[in-house]
Amino acid sequence: MKKRYIQIVSLLCLLLLGACTNKPAAIKESQPEPEVKQEQKVDYQAAVEKKNAELDMTPLELTGYAEEVGAALLEPTHKNFAVDEYVTVEGTVEHQDQLKENYAWIKIRFAGEALSDDSMEYYAPILDGKFKQEVRLFNGEGEYQVTVMLPSTKQKNYYYDLAKFIVFNVSPAMQRDVTYTPFAQEAGLSIEAPVSGYVKESEVFALKGKIPAIKGTNETLMLELKKDGETWKHVLPVKNGEFKYDVPLFYGKGVHQLKIYVPDEEKKDYYQAGTILYIDNESDLVTEPISYMTTYLERGVNLTYPTAGGEETGLTYSIKGTIDKDAPFAKETTHLYITTKKDGDEALSVIPVNNYKFDDEFYLRFGPGTYDVTVSVPEIKEKNSSKFYYYDVAKFTVESIGTEDQRDVLPSRGVQSDAPEIIAIAKELITEEMSDREKAKAIYEFTAKSIAYDVEKQKTSDFMWDDSALKVLELEKGICQDYTYLALALLRASGMEARYVAGTAGSGFNFSRHAWVEVKVDGEWLTMDPTWGAGYIAKGEFVANYTEDYFDPDEEAFKTHSRSGVQY
Repeated sequence: MKKRYIQIVSLLCLLLLGACTNKPAAIKESQPEPEVKQEQKVDYQAAVEKKNAELDMTPLELTGYAEEVGAALLEPTHKNFAVDEYVTVEGTVEHQDQLKENYAWIKIRFAGEALSDDSMEYYAPILDGKFKQEVRLFNGEGEYQVTVMLPSTKQKNYYYDLAKFIVFNVSPAMQRDVTYTPFAQEAGLSIEAPVSGYVKESEVFALKGKIPAIKGTNETLMLELKKDGETWKHVLPVKNGEFKYDVPLFYGKGVHQLKIYVPDEEKKDYYQAGTILYIDNESDLVTEPISYMTTYLERGVNLTYPTAGGEETGLTYSIKGTIDKDAPFAKETTHLYITTKKDGDEALSVIPVNNYKFDDEFYLRFGPGTYDVTVSVPEIKEKNSSKFYYYDVAKFTVESIGTEDQRDVLPSRGVQSDAPEIIAIAKELITEEMSDREKAKAIYEFTAKSIAYDVEKQKTSDFMWDDSALKVLELEKGICQDYTYLALALLRASGMEARYVAGTAGSGFNFSRHAWVEVKVDGEWLTMDPTWGAGYIAKGEFVANYTEDYFDPDEEAFKTHSRSGVQY
């Protein structure tokens, strides 16, 4: 007697999750029958009778394992026969209490070329020593090989053959049931959409279902999408026993296989196969999967747009989604960071989160080409610091087309050059008759004279993620980054190219990080440091003492400054 065992797929999760504990009653599988005209039914029945008359209706014989566990097969009764789309497998097991599992495993293989997959599996619950399963012959007319197996009495996850038979389907109807493994049935997995195990869709399809045995905000399922050697995996949150997700069909036209995994009850951080769906994508569009980090789920992020990478766009790109209000630090997550990288250049943008929702856009400021985009959530800390820390949650690519490099003229983080308040000040300071140098000088002077240096902020590193040109205008005080934000905003609002320069300044023990401005004047970059031009610190207090020494300073005046690079 040949031993057969169930292959259990166990995949290590990227994050911690608890095993479910509640086991509802096994799910009764049912699928709506396709509409078939009555006259067709009559024709098919006639075809069944004709085919059975041609076949050698040999009685079905059971294996020796049937006697060992006291099993009998009530249906079918013959080794080869014909049916109209469905075959019923029904049996009894006298010694069910000796079995290590409570399911009869039914394997069906189509003896020909299948539309999606040539095999299917059903797991029929054995209840009170009885099991019954209506099996749909999924690939239409043709021959199918069916194997019925029962669990081992000695070891879990092992099955032995009970019977084998061949059945010929006379119906051309093609439809796959959604079938569930024992792991899925014990967890109560139920797929509400799609209603069939094989569907035709275009670019994306809606997945929806329930799994009531999973409770809590951190419970999950795992999806695995495959086609032509390509694989994409995604951990999907379960909320109040329900889940839904628009699954992108990344790999173009053809059948995508989607496996849905449920958490393993006994092995923490593992998943077990739950069910398989087949989606025939009718679109030729090929896109790139989005990579999700463990923090995506931990912080309750739900990115509703984009759903795939590689999309073409212009100067800006949108991002939409929500934060689960029950997730850790959800209330404190008031913004997201967007990092865009292209050809060694990098920019950091801020996207606001309001009422646990975000819907905004960011610039692709470095011109046409492929951008690597990273979405991050901020680290939530009790104290502020001079450096912002954040955790990546998702990564994807965007293809910018038809735009020029506008890195030094567009608004950026902290530099609201498109704000009405900034534009109004720029118009007061700048006239059409001014040269570029005169414009830059007017903005340098305004910035240096309007802002007091915030000694306390410098001492306590009381930096905030929303420090900006508008904020320093309101407070009328700030440190080097704030002076730089304001000057940059006014320069860009005046139509001038300007950039944020990071570096260090000072000498000896009076040495620290610093920021200043470079602005393009008559085609050349001109340096100006409105912070040092504003005054100095004496006995721990700021002394306003405007000087022009740091507007286009000579090498001697700027020897205390060391430039490390440009920040966007």
